[in-house]
Amino acid sequence: MDPLTALAPPQPTALPAQAHSDAQLIGLWLYGRSPATARAYRGDVSTFLAHCGQPLRAVTLGDVQAFADRLAPLAAASRARRLAAVKSLLAYAHRLGYTAFDVGAAVRLPAVKRTLGERILSEAAVQRLLALEPNPRNAALLRLAYGAGLRIAELCALAWRDLAARDEAGQITLFGKGGKTRVVLLPAGLWRTLTALRGDALPSDPVFRSAKGGPLDPSAAHRVVKAAAARAGLSPAVSAHWLRHAHASHALDRGAPIHLVQATLGHASVATTGRYLHARPNDSSARYLLV
Repeated sequence: MDPLTALAPPQPTALPAQAHSDAQLIGLWLYGRSPATARAYRGDVSTFLAHCGQPLRAVTLGDVQAFADRLAPLAAASRARRLAAVKSLLAYAHRLGYTAFDVGAAVRLPAVKRTLGERILSEAAVQRLLALEPNPRNAALLRLAYGAGLRIAELCALAWRDLAARDEAGQITLFGKGGKTRVVLLPAGLWRTLTALRGDALPSDPVFRSAKGGPLDPSAAHRVVKAAAARAGLSPAVSAHWLRHAHASHALDRGAPIHLVQATLGHASVATTGRYLHARPNDSSARYLLV
């Protein structure tokens, strides 16, 4: 054996194929994702495969590029999301040995303008939204969405067993995105607002009940937020996630450490939390010029 060949590191080999059809592969790829994400991604890759008109193993780089061209009329963010789903599936197929090459690796995602700053409400706007809600359950939901920065699915999944008194206030335990559990401490006022709703509810009962007594559906929770935003004279685009954005931005503005905000919101990376610092900076060199 040639000495240089003997010293060369072993070349990585593909894993043996663990899927025997496109449908089985897509099922493996989507495993563990949230229902909403799985639905969106499945729709994206179904549209892609219908466009190609052939099995995944026969897809070429030209097919991916043609699909990208077909998406041209869409907004950049929509194009980026759909292409990202396709690229993710193609990379996953190659890692599992289902395809010989990752034909999507050479395709770049379109640049997307960061619009987070447009979706952060001012403190005055949030306080107006909260103050004008007349329904006690809905008022508590809105206050918790903002005060703890919860996702809509986390709000709707809360049961009374997830709440525990602590000193003069309390805490909630959340099973959030990515299957991660986190504990969030609540201020005393918000804790009192929540516990006032309980009545004779059992530990297994939902904190936010629907009219039928079960847990509030996320679509119903979204309607609560939309109605509150309209009542406060805010943009029709306001959603529950805007309250989560407001929590992060306002907490950082008031001096909360970025790692604490990260832990409270359940962000996987502090870089995600750091986006709020860039979306609403506290200073700018432009303010130092005479213009």
